[in-house]
Amino acid sequence: MEKSVFGFGRLGAYREDNQLEVKAAQGGLPDSLWDTYSAFANTDGGCILLGVKERADGSLYAVGVKNAEKLKTGFWNAVNNRQKISVNLMTEQRVRIELVEGKDILVLEVPRADRAARPVFRGQDPRNGTFRRNGSGDYRCSLEEVSALFRDAALVPQDAKVLKEMDMTVFCTETIRGYRQMFRNTHPSHIWNNLEDEVFLRRIGAMALADDGSYHPTAAGLLMFGYEYEITREFPQYFLDFQENRQMLGTRWTDRIVSSSGDWSGNVFDFVFRVIPKLTADLKVPFVLKGVQRVDDTPVHKILREAVTNACVHADFYGRRGVVVSKNADGFVFANPGSMRVPRSVAVEGGVSDPTQQLDAEYFLACQLRRAGG
Repeated sequence: MEKSVFGFGRLGAYREDNQLEVKAAQGGLPDSLWDTYSAFANTDGGCILLGVKERADGSLYAVGVKNAEKLKTGFWNAVNNRQKISVNLMTEQRVRIELVEGKDILVLEVPRADRAARPVFRGQDPRNGTFRRNGSGDYRCSLEEVSALFRDAALVPQDAKVLKEMDMTVFCTETIRGYRQMFRNTHPSHIWNNLEDEVFLRRIGAMALADDGSYHPTAAGLLMFGYEYEITREFPQYFLDFQENRQMLGTRWTDRIVSSSGDWSGNVFDFVFRVIPKLTADLKVPFVLKGVQRVDDTPVHKILREAVTNACVHADFYGRRGVVVSKNADGFVFANPGSMRVPRSVAVEGGVSDPTQQLDAEYFLACQLRRAGG
């Protein structure tokens, strides 16, 4: 038997959680195994132990499996059967027999599926066979969640969609003017500065050629430069919300900006630049000189700019919830719709980015905000 990498020889110290599931498997491979396999693959991965039970107090103990080698072979046959599960994510190293408390258990390490492979589902119908892990349970995904997984799996970004029923009239000319001025300030000699607006928007991906032979706004261009009432034609749940000092027991706040107010464009670009001054208004600025100039920008200023930009760039605007930015006496909260497209461990480590929105304009915006004077 292989030596336990995870120390399952001390099962009593473990509990079922979002990445550990145990099943007695006394009658062979349990049918619920595939719910858990799907759930782990669609969430953050996890480990399934066959031949282990849970006591009333939540502690675990080994009961063993009969004929572990036969059970292991049966698992390989099933995981390679597309009638059983949509994709095989397993390798030889992830499926092994271990001796625990004198009994054989089968260890199945299920990795998080790459987004191109999700949703991972049991059976033939992703609408009914897709699961996610929440706590120590497997939960069937809603149709909305399944749709979001399919959107994330697309190799072509969702915001590259060309909106053939729209033209340049959906764009706010003031937003475009403000964006182009920022571009000129950063790239004063760039050849694009002399282009007409429509051609410029093509260059940054805000407009693209459709199969009708004409240029139309892309979904990303609409989000960045469109009017709110035009944006909601494509993204019905679209909503941007900034709240300052909202009370816990009520809906009162000292300041608020919402995309649906009608007194401004309501698009992503203008939202970011309306919110940043309010987020940073009360920050303390130490007296620091760079040469003879005072530097009024601090790491906290940069973090807040990055946070609000990322909240928008990484949002799934087809999702149900909107982007919400809250400023309170005890801190800031940034929330957006959608799920993480990279594993949590990779996100924490950094160095890998997989944004939901891919528009060059948004990338430029993010770069601008990372500058001290953004």
